[in-house]
Amino acid sequence: MEIFAKMAASYGLVGSFILVTVVMLAGYSLANLLHQKRMGAAFSILLALVVAWIGGMISHGQQAAYGAELITSVTHGITDVKFITQSGSALAVFGGIGILGGGMMRDYTIISTAWGVKGENIVKAGAAGFIALILGLLISYLSGVGIGYAFGYRDPYELATIGAGVQTFVVGPVTGTAFGVGSDVIALSIAAGVVKSVVVMILAPLLANKIGLKDPSSAMIFGGLMGTTSGVAGGLAAVDAALVPYGAMVATFYTGLGCLLTPTVLANVTAAIIH
Repeated sequence: MEIFAKMAASYGLVGSFILVTVVMLAGYSLANLLHQKRMGAAFSILLALVVAWIGGMISHGQQAAYGAELITSVTHGITDVKFITQSGSALAVFGGIGILGGGMMRDYTIISTAWGVKGENIVKAGAAGFIALILGLLISYLSGVGIGYAFGYRDPYELATIGAGVQTFVVGPVTGTAFGVGSDVIALSIAAGVVKSVVVMILAPLLANKIGLKDPSSAMIFGGLMGTTSGVAGGLAAVDAALVPYGAMVATFYTGLGCLLTPTVLANVTAAIIH
């Protein structure tokens, strides 16, 4: 155990890949056990959230029943969980998660989703894909604002942050940070985006035949309406792996357009209406 801890601390990115591999293996194994092979990615995300929650609880100072080898730190995340060696030194065995989950790796994976896309198939989607993109942004945003208002939120920028989170869990923090919204609302927006991602991932293979999700054009429209890159990619992978680049590419545009429009146009329109 100490050898693994030293390796993970010295080569943080390698340690983070090992942790992600274990979580994904557990998620897909659980899906196979329940005879739901298509839900492997969804189960993996849920398990990853549980692991992140446990890491946050430990690093907040909670006592964990894992023996004396684990100690806690003063910050709040799985990257702050320490392993104590026999010599008494503290090793951040999961420090590489901060790199793996950082902006550079995120942007790299988003860009990579466009690999394998054929230009002629993009043209076929035409205006329908663009309309789906705009409708997806507006419907998600208005849904989030409506839900936030129903639960008692009245500050327009907090409502905008929640609406942005329903768009994707990337747009939510971008919007909240732009207006200096509290961390609790930003966390709520991220949670809303994660829930949406998991729901899309689960429902896509179940409803694929009923909604005609079977070719690149329909995949692009689906990606534009849903918007969550991870949910769209995971859902389409369970339908047909060849459709993933098309849906994920439009979903990536959705995220970028959301980051541009929501903190500017949509948030200010919301503020004008409420005031």
